[in-house]
Amino acid sequence: MARRRQFSASYKRSIVREADACTTPGAIGALLRREGLYSSHLNKWRKDEAAQLAALPSKPRGPKPDAAKANDRRVNVLELECAKLRKKLERAEHIIHAQKKLCDLLGLPTAEEES
Repeated sequence: MARRRQFSASYKRSIVREADACTTPGAIGALLRREGLYSSHLNKWRKDEAAQLAALPSKPRGPKPDAAKANDRRVNVLELECAKLRKKLERAEHIIHAQKKLCDLLGLPTAEEES
């Protein structure tokens, strides 16, 4: 029964390095014949190695983040949120005041009077 060959990562790296070092015509073919490999093995291993290099974290581009500016932005966002909440509270207080006046006009007891 035929078995699929499995190659270790270090073996793949060594073959790719050896193939990259070949300078004379036919040297890569001789390497592949000697190792019993196909050119598709070499192509795939080179792509895999390039993908691994691309996946490594690189230094982020652009200006370094300024902590003071980040804090200023955070303060501005919080101030806007605070202003919105104050406006919402003011509206709620107006509604409650209007409901109390309506209860007084209709002669209904308010929640304060019931407790």
